[in-house]
Amino acid sequence: MDGLIIGLDLCDAYTRLCCHEREKTWCLPTVICRKKDDDEWYVGEEAYAYTLVGEGIIVDKLVKMVMKDGTATLGGVKYEGTTLLKIYLKKILALAKEEFFSDEVKELVITLEKVEVKLMDALMYCADYLEIPRDRVHIISHTEGFVYYVLSQKKEVWNNQVAVFDLSEDSLHYHELKVQRGMKQMTVVAEDEALEESFNLDILNTPSGGKLADKILSSCAERLLSKKLFSSIFLTGKGFERQDWAGDFMKLLCSRRKVYMDQELFARGAAFKGMDYLHEKTSYPFICVCEGRLHSTISMKVLHKNRESQLIVAAAGDNWYESRSSVDLIVDNQDYVEFLVTPMDPKQKKLVKIPLEGFPKRPERTTRVGISVGFLDEKTMAVVLKDKGFGELFPASDAVVRQEVMI
Repeated sequence: MDGLIIGLDLCDAYTRLCCHEREKTWCLPTVICRKKDDDEWYVGEEAYAYTLVGEGIIVDKLVKMVMKDGTATLGGVKYEGTTLLKIYLKKILALAKEEFFSDEVKELVITLEKVEVKLMDALMYCADYLEIPRDRVHIISHTEGFVYYVLSQKKEVWNNQVAVFDLSEDSLHYHELKVQRGMKQMTVVAEDEALEESFNLDILNTPSGGKLADKILSSCAERLLSKKLFSSIFLTGKGFERQDWAGDFMKLLCSRRKVYMDQELFARGAAFKGMDYLHEKTSYPFICVCEGRLHSTISMKVLHKNRESQLIVAAAGDNWYESRSSVDLIVDNQDYVEFLVTPMDPKQKKLVKIPLEGFPKRPERTTRVGISVGFLDEKTMAVVLKDKGFGELFPASDAVVRQEVMI
Protein backbone atom coordinates (compact mmCIF):
# COMPACT_ATOMS: atom_id res chain seq x y z
CA MET A 1 0.00 0.00 0.00
CA ASP A 2 1.32 3.42 -0.96
CA GLY A 3 1.49 6.00 1.81
CA LEU A 4 2.12 5.63 5.51
CA ILE A 5 -0.32 4.86 8.32
CA ILE A 6 1.32 6.39 11.37
CA GLY A 7 0.61 5.99 15.06
CA LEU A 8 2.30 8.67 17.13
CA ASP A 9 2.38 8.70 20.94
CA LEU A 10 3.12 12.30 21.99
CA CYS A 11 4.12 12.96 25.59
CA ASP A 12 6.17 15.68 27.26
CA ALA A 13 9.03 13.30 28.06
CA TYR A 14 9.14 11.16 24.91
CA THR A 15 7.54 10.58 21.51
CA ARG A 16 7.05 7.10 20.09
CA LEU A 17 6.27 6.52 16.43
CA CYS A 18 5.37 3.42 14.50
CA CYS A 19 3.86 2.65 11.09
CA HIS A 20 1.24 -0.01 10.48
CA GLU A 21 2.79 -3.31 9.35
CA ARG A 22 6.35 -1.89 9.48
CA GLU A 23 8.87 -3.29 11.96
CA LYS A 24 11.01 -0.25 12.67
CA THR A 25 9.83 2.08 15.44
CA TRP A 26 11.22 5.24 16.99
CA CYS A 27 11.40 6.55 20.54
CA LEU A 28 12.81 10.04 20.99
CA PRO A 29 12.92 12.54 23.84
CA THR A 30 10.36 15.27 23.11
CA VAL A 31 12.98 18.02 22.78
CA ILE A 32 14.00 20.35 19.96
CA CYS A 33 17.06 22.53 19.50
CA ARG A 34 18.02 25.29 17.08
CA LYS A 35 21.65 25.78 16.11
CA LYS A 36 23.02 29.06 17.39
CA ASP A 37 24.53 30.26 14.12
CA ASP A 38 21.88 29.25 11.57
CA ASP A 39 18.29 28.15 11.15
CA GLU A 40 18.87 24.40 11.50
CA TRP A 41 16.74 22.28 13.82
CA TYR A 42 17.37 18.97 15.56
CA VAL A 43 15.16 16.74 17.71
CA GLY A 44 15.59 13.94 20.23
CA GLU A 45 19.09 12.72 21.04
CA GLU A 46 20.58 14.87 18.27
CA ALA A 47 19.17 17.93 20.00
CA TYR A 48 20.93 16.93 23.23
CA ALA A 49 24.19 16.30 21.37
CA TYR A 50 24.31 19.76 19.74
CA THR A 51 23.38 21.39 23.04
CA LEU A 52 26.10 19.53 24.97
CA VAL A 53 28.84 20.82 22.65
CA GLY A 54 27.46 24.36 22.92
CA GLU A 55 26.18 24.62 19.35
CA GLY A 56 22.46 24.60 20.06
CA ILE A 57 19.75 25.92 22.37
CA ILE A 58 17.31 23.25 23.54
CA VAL A 59 13.62 23.40 24.46
CA ASP A 60 11.74 20.58 26.20
CA LYS A 61 8.22 19.98 27.58
CA LEU A 62 6.65 21.06 24.29
CA VAL A 63 3.18 19.76 25.21
CA LYS A 64 3.12 21.75 28.43
CA MET A 65 4.40 24.83 26.59
CA VAL A 66 1.51 24.66 24.11
CA MET A 67 -1.03 24.23 26.90
CA LYS A 68 0.32 27.29 28.75
CA ASP A 69 0.73 29.49 25.63
CA GLY A 70 4.45 29.53 26.40
CA THR A 71 7.24 30.93 24.23
CA ALA A 72 10.98 30.36 23.89
CA THR A 73 13.63 32.69 22.50
CA LEU A 74 16.19 30.91 20.31
CA GLY A 75 18.88 32.78 18.41
CA GLY A 76 17.21 36.08 19.22
CA VAL A 77 13.88 34.95 17.76
CA LYS A 78 10.81 34.35 19.95
CA TYR A 79 8.93 31.19 19.05
CA GLU A 80 5.46 30.19 20.26
CA GLY A 81 5.02 26.69 21.62
CA THR A 82 2.77 25.70 18.70
CA THR A 83 5.43 26.82 16.20
CA LEU A 84 8.07 24.67 17.91
CA LEU A 85 5.66 21.73 17.99
CA LYS A 86 5.05 22.11 14.22
CA ILE A 87 8.78 21.97 13.50
CA TYR A 88 9.26 19.08 15.93
CA LEU A 89 6.50 16.98 14.34
CA LYS A 90 7.80 17.68 10.85
CA LYS A 91 11.25 16.37 11.85
CA ILE A 92 9.73 13.31 13.55
CA LEU A 93 7.54 12.36 10.59
CA ALA A 94 10.50 12.85 8.25
CA LEU A 95 12.20 9.91 9.98
CA ALA A 96 9.45 7.53 8.85
CA LYS A 97 9.17 9.09 5.40
CA GLU A 98 12.89 8.68 4.76
CA GLU A 99 13.04 5.16 6.20
CA PHE A 100 10.14 3.88 4.12
CA PHE A 101 10.66 6.03 1.00
CA SER A 102 7.24 7.64 1.11
CA ASP A 103 6.14 11.27 1.22
CA GLU A 104 2.45 10.55 1.68
CA VAL A 105 0.76 10.18 5.06
CA LYS A 106 -2.49 8.30 4.48
CA GLU A 107 -3.55 8.44 8.14
CA LEU A 108 -1.96 10.03 11.19
CA VAL A 109 -3.40 9.04 14.57
CA ILE A 110 -1.90 10.88 17.54
CA THR A 111 -2.42 9.49 21.01
CA LEU A 112 -2.14 11.68 24.11
CA GLU A 113 -1.97 10.97 27.82
CA LYS A 114 -4.91 13.37 28.24
CA VAL A 115 -7.10 14.71 25.44
CA GLU A 116 -7.70 18.44 25.93
CA VAL A 117 -9.31 20.68 23.35
CA LYS A 118 -6.56 23.32 23.40
CA LEU A 119 -3.85 20.79 22.58
CA MET A 120 -6.03 19.05 20.01
CA ASP A 121 -6.70 22.35 18.22
CA ALA A 122 -2.95 23.06 18.21
CA LEU A 123 -2.25 19.65 16.66
CA MET A 124 -4.76 20.36 13.90
CA TYR A 125 -2.89 23.62 13.15
CA CYS A 126 0.26 21.50 12.99
CA ALA A 127 -1.45 19.22 10.47
CA ASP A 128 -2.08 22.24 8.24
CA TYR A 129 1.61 23.15 8.46
CA LEU A 130 2.56 19.54 7.64
CA GLU A 131 0.20 19.65 4.64
CA ILE A 132 -1.74 16.63 5.85
CA PRO A 133 -5.49 17.04 5.22
CA ARG A 134 -7.38 17.35 8.50
CA ASP A 135 -9.66 14.45 7.66
CA ARG A 136 -6.58 12.20 7.74
CA VAL A 137 -5.54 13.33 11.24
CA HIS A 138 -7.19 11.92 14.35
CA ILE A 139 -6.43 12.44 18.02
CA ILE A 140 -7.21 9.82 20.66
CA SER A 141 -6.40 9.19 24.31
CA HIS A 142 -3.88 6.67 25.62
CA THR A 143 -6.88 4.70 26.88
CA GLU A 144 -8.36 4.45 23.39
CA GLY A 145 -4.96 3.52 21.94
CA PHE A 146 -4.86 0.73 24.53
CA VAL A 147 -8.35 -0.44 23.45
CA TYR A 148 -7.42 -0.70 19.77
CA TYR A 149 -4.11 -2.37 20.58
CA VAL A 150 -5.77 -5.03 22.74
CA LEU A 151 -8.74 -5.66 20.41
CA SER A 152 -6.25 -6.26 17.58
CA GLN A 153 -4.82 -9.27 19.44
CA LYS A 154 -6.15 -12.81 19.64
CA LYS A 155 -9.42 -13.20 21.50
CA GLU A 156 -7.83 -15.06 24.41
CA VAL A 157 -5.90 -11.88 25.22
CA TRP A 158 -9.11 -9.88 25.88
CA ASN A 159 -11.67 -12.58 26.69
CA ASN A 160 -11.81 -11.29 30.27
CA GLN A 161 -10.62 -7.97 31.69
CA VAL A 162 -7.31 -6.48 30.55
CA ALA A 163 -5.10 -3.99 32.38
CA VAL A 164 -2.03 -1.92 31.62
CA PHE A 165 0.42 -0.27 34.01
CA ASP A 166 2.16 2.73 32.41
CA LEU A 167 5.19 3.85 34.42
CA SER A 168 6.77 6.97 32.93
CA GLU A 169 9.35 9.47 34.22
CA ASP A 170 7.02 11.23 36.63
CA SER A 171 3.65 9.48 36.52
CA LEU A 172 2.00 6.11 37.01
CA HIS A 173 -1.18 5.36 35.06
CA TYR A 174 -3.47 2.37 35.23
CA HIS A 175 -5.87 1.49 32.41
CA GLU A 176 -8.51 -1.23 32.58
CA LEU A 177 -10.62 -2.66 29.77
CA LYS A 178 -13.74 -4.79 29.91
CA VAL A 179 -15.79 -6.20 27.03
CA GLN A 180 -19.52 -6.13 27.73
CA ARG A 181 -21.51 -8.72 25.83
CA GLY A 182 -25.22 -9.52 25.77
CA MET A 183 -26.15 -6.04 24.49
CA LYS A 184 -27.42 -5.03 21.04
CA GLN A 185 -23.85 -4.27 20.09
CA MET A 186 -20.64 -5.36 21.78
CA THR A 187 -19.42 -2.56 24.02
CA VAL A 188 -15.89 -2.00 25.28
CA VAL A 189 -15.59 0.11 28.42
CA ALA A 190 -12.11 1.30 29.36
CA GLU A 191 -11.06 3.52 32.23
CA ASP A 192 -7.88 5.36 33.16
CA GLU A 193 -6.61 6.28 36.61
CA ALA A 194 -3.62 8.48 37.38
CA LEU A 195 -2.28 6.80 40.51
CA GLU A 196 -1.21 8.99 43.42
CA GLU A 197 1.53 6.49 44.26
CA SER A 198 3.67 7.65 41.32
CA PHE A 199 7.39 8.22 41.89
CA ASN A 200 10.38 9.65 40.07
CA LEU A 201 12.30 6.96 38.20
CA ASP A 202 15.57 8.19 39.71
CA ILE A 203 14.82 6.12 42.82
CA LEU A 204 15.39 2.97 40.73
CA ASN A 205 19.11 3.80 40.60
CA THR A 206 19.68 2.53 44.15
CA PRO A 207 18.81 -0.87 45.70
CA SER A 208 16.82 0.74 48.52
CA GLY A 209 14.90 2.90 46.03
CA GLY A 210 14.13 -0.14 43.88
CA LYS A 211 12.75 -2.00 46.91
CA LEU A 212 10.53 0.97 47.78
CA ALA A 213 9.25 1.20 44.18
CA ASP A 214 8.56 -2.54 44.15
CA LYS A 215 6.60 -2.22 47.39
CA ILE A 216 4.57 0.72 46.02
CA LEU A 217 3.65 -1.07 42.79
CA SER A 218 2.84 -4.33 44.59
CA SER A 219 0.44 -2.44 46.86
CA CYS A 220 -1.22 -0.82 43.81
CA ALA A 221 -1.55 -4.16 42.03
CA GLU A 222 -3.12 -5.85 45.06
CA ARG A 223 -5.69 -3.06 45.31
CA LEU A 224 -6.49 -2.80 41.59
CA LEU A 225 -6.45 -6.44 40.52
CA SER A 226 -8.01 -8.24 43.47
CA LYS A 227 -11.35 -10.06 43.00
CA LYS A 228 -11.23 -9.53 39.23
CA LEU A 229 -10.61 -12.01 36.43
CA PHE A 230 -7.95 -10.82 33.98
CA SER A 231 -6.97 -12.41 30.69
CA SER A 232 -3.79 -10.39 30.46
CA ILE A 233 -1.74 -7.56 31.94
CA PHE A 234 0.42 -5.19 29.88
CA LEU A 235 3.38 -3.13 31.02
CA THR A 236 4.64 -0.03 29.22
CA GLY A 237 6.65 3.11 29.91
CA LYS A 238 10.29 3.91 30.62
CA GLY A 239 10.10 2.55 34.16
CA PHE A 240 9.59 -0.98 32.84
CA GLU A 241 12.52 -0.99 30.43
CA ARG A 242 14.06 -3.25 33.07
CA GLN A 243 12.20 -5.19 35.74
CA ASP A 244 15.04 -6.45 37.97
CA TRP A 245 13.90 -4.05 40.70
CA ALA A 246 10.25 -5.25 40.61
CA GLY A 247 10.47 -8.87 41.81
CA ASP A 248 7.43 -8.93 44.09
CA PHE A 249 5.33 -6.88 41.67
CA MET A 250 6.10 -9.20 38.74
CA LYS A 251 5.45 -12.29 40.87
CA LEU A 252 2.04 -10.89 41.85
CA LEU A 253 1.13 -10.04 38.23
CA CYS A 254 2.22 -13.41 36.83
CA SER A 255 0.07 -15.39 39.24
CA ARG A 256 -2.39 -17.14 36.87
CA ARG A 257 -2.21 -14.29 34.35
CA LYS A 258 -0.35 -13.62 31.12
CA VAL A 259 1.88 -10.55 31.32
CA TYR A 260 3.21 -8.73 28.25
CA MET A 261 5.65 -5.87 27.75
CA ASP A 262 5.32 -3.41 24.85
CA GLN A 263 6.89 0.04 24.96
CA GLU A 264 5.06 1.11 21.78
CA LEU A 265 1.66 -0.07 23.03
CA PHE A 266 -0.19 3.26 22.63
CA ALA A 267 1.49 4.14 19.33
CA ARG A 268 0.73 0.68 17.89
CA GLY A 269 -2.90 1.00 18.99
CA ALA A 270 -3.06 4.37 17.21
CA ALA A 271 -1.64 2.77 14.05
CA PHE A 272 -4.27 -0.02 14.18
CA LYS A 273 -6.91 2.68 14.52
CA GLY A 274 -5.39 4.53 11.55
CA MET A 275 -5.60 1.43 9.38
CA ASP A 276 -9.26 1.01 10.29
CA TYR A 277 -10.09 4.49 8.97
CA LEU A 278 -9.16 3.23 5.49
CA HIS A 279 -11.61 0.33 5.59
CA GLU A 280 -15.09 0.78 4.19
CA LYS A 281 -16.37 -1.51 6.95
CA THR A 282 -14.73 -1.34 10.37
CA SER A 283 -12.73 -4.29 11.69
CA TYR A 284 -13.81 -3.27 15.21
CA PRO A 285 -17.63 -3.58 15.31
CA PHE A 286 -18.06 -2.39 18.89
CA ILE A 287 -19.01 0.72 20.83
CA CYS A 288 -15.97 2.13 22.61
CA VAL A 289 -16.59 4.08 25.81
CA CYS A 290 -13.45 5.67 27.22
CA GLU A 291 -11.67 8.98 27.60
CA GLY A 292 -12.08 10.92 24.36
CA ARG A 293 -15.38 9.19 23.56
CA LEU A 294 -18.95 10.17 24.42
CA HIS A 295 -20.49 8.18 27.25
CA SER A 296 -24.08 9.06 26.32
CA THR A 297 -26.29 9.15 23.23
CA ILE A 298 -27.94 12.50 22.48
CA SER A 299 -31.23 12.44 20.57
CA MET A 300 -34.31 14.56 19.83
CA LYS A 301 -37.94 13.53 19.45
CA VAL A 302 -39.13 14.45 15.95
CA LEU A 303 -42.22 13.91 13.82
CA HIS A 304 -41.57 12.89 10.21
CA LYS A 305 -44.40 11.91 7.86
CA ASN A 306 -46.69 11.61 10.87
CA ARG A 307 -44.36 9.12 12.53
CA GLU A 308 -42.65 9.91 15.81
CA SER A 309 -39.01 8.89 16.17
CA GLN A 310 -35.73 9.76 17.92
CA LEU A 311 -33.26 11.69 15.78
CA ILE A 312 -29.76 10.81 17.02
CA VAL A 313 -27.54 13.89 17.21
CA ALA A 314 -24.51 12.08 18.67
CA ALA A 315 -24.04 8.47 19.77
CA ALA A 316 -22.26 6.95 22.76
CA GLY A 317 -18.81 5.92 21.58
CA ASP A 318 -18.41 8.81 19.12
CA ASN A 319 -15.18 10.82 19.27
CA TRP A 320 -16.37 14.00 21.02
CA TYR A 321 -13.79 16.22 19.32
CA GLU A 322 -14.88 15.10 15.85
CA SER A 323 -18.60 14.86 16.63
CA ARG A 324 -20.53 17.78 15.13
CA SER A 325 -24.01 17.87 13.69
CA SER A 326 -26.46 20.43 12.30
CA VAL A 327 -30.14 20.10 11.54
CA ASP A 328 -33.06 22.44 10.80
CA LEU A 329 -36.35 21.65 12.56
CA ILE A 330 -39.72 23.35 12.73
CA VAL A 331 -41.01 23.70 16.30
CA ASP A 332 -44.60 22.67 16.88
CA ASN A 333 -46.52 24.15 19.79
CA GLN A 334 -43.45 24.69 21.96
CA ASP A 335 -41.02 27.51 22.77
CA TYR A 336 -38.05 25.29 23.56
CA VAL A 337 -35.80 22.62 22.07
CA GLU A 338 -35.50 19.34 23.96
CA PHE A 339 -32.71 16.76 23.98
CA LEU A 340 -32.81 13.25 25.43
CA VAL A 341 -29.51 12.21 27.05
CA THR A 342 -29.19 8.41 27.37
CA PRO A 343 -26.07 7.10 29.14
CA MET A 344 -24.90 3.47 29.08
CA ASP A 345 -27.31 2.81 31.94
CA PRO A 346 -30.65 3.80 30.33
CA LYS A 347 -32.24 4.11 33.77
CA GLN A 348 -30.25 7.33 34.21
CA LYS A 349 -31.50 9.03 31.04
CA LYS A 350 -32.66 12.63 31.32
CA LEU A 351 -34.37 15.39 29.31
CA VAL A 352 -32.63 18.71 28.70
CA LYS A 353 -34.79 21.70 27.67
CA ILE A 354 -33.28 24.84 26.12
CA PRO A 355 -35.77 27.77 25.90
CA LEU A 356 -35.92 29.73 22.64
CA GLU A 357 -35.29 33.01 24.44
CA GLY A 358 -35.45 36.09 22.23
CA PHE A 359 -37.11 34.26 19.35
CA PRO A 360 -40.05 36.22 17.81
CA LYS A 361 -43.61 35.04 18.48
CA ARG A 362 -45.15 33.47 15.39
CA PRO A 363 -48.10 31.23 14.52
CA GLU A 364 -47.61 27.51 15.10
CA ARG A 365 -45.24 25.69 12.70
CA THR A 366 -43.80 28.90 11.27
CA THR A 367 -40.49 28.96 13.18
CA ARG A 368 -37.59 27.06 11.70
CA VAL A 369 -34.72 26.55 14.12
CA GLY A 370 -31.16 25.81 13.00
CA ILE A 371 -29.64 23.48 15.61
CA SER A 372 -25.86 22.98 15.78
CA VAL A 373 -24.31 20.60 18.30
CA GLY A 374 -20.66 20.09 19.20
CA PHE A 375 -18.72 19.08 22.30
CA LEU A 376 -16.14 20.76 24.51
CA ASP A 377 -15.23 17.44 26.14
CA GLU A 378 -16.87 14.07 26.67
CA LYS A 379 -19.22 15.51 29.32
CA THR A 380 -20.03 18.96 27.89
CA MET A 381 -22.27 19.58 24.89
CA ALA A 382 -22.29 23.01 23.20
CA VAL A 383 -25.58 23.91 21.51
CA VAL A 384 -26.31 26.85 19.19
CA LEU A 385 -29.92 27.61 18.20
CA LYS A 386 -30.59 30.11 15.38
CA ASP A 387 -33.88 31.54 14.17
CA LYS A 388 -34.13 30.79 10.44
CA GLY A 389 -37.65 32.13 9.98
CA PHE A 390 -40.16 30.57 7.62
CA GLY A 391 -39.87 31.72 4.03
CA GLU A 392 -40.76 35.24 2.90
CA LEU A 393 -43.76 35.51 5.22
CA PHE A 394 -41.64 35.22 8.38
CA PRO A 395 -38.06 36.27 7.64
CA ALA A 396 -35.24 35.12 9.91
CA SER A 397 -34.33 37.31 12.87
CA ASP A 398 -30.98 37.76 14.63
CA ALA A 399 -32.11 35.59 17.53
CA VAL A 400 -29.42 33.15 18.68
CA VAL A 401 -29.25 31.00 21.81
CA ARG A 402 -25.92 29.50 22.90
CA GLN A 403 -25.77 27.07 25.80
CA GLU A 404 -23.40 24.52 27.30
CA VAL A 405 -25.04 21.40 28.67
CA MET A 406 -23.56 18.81 31.04
CA ILE A 407 -24.38 15.35 29.75
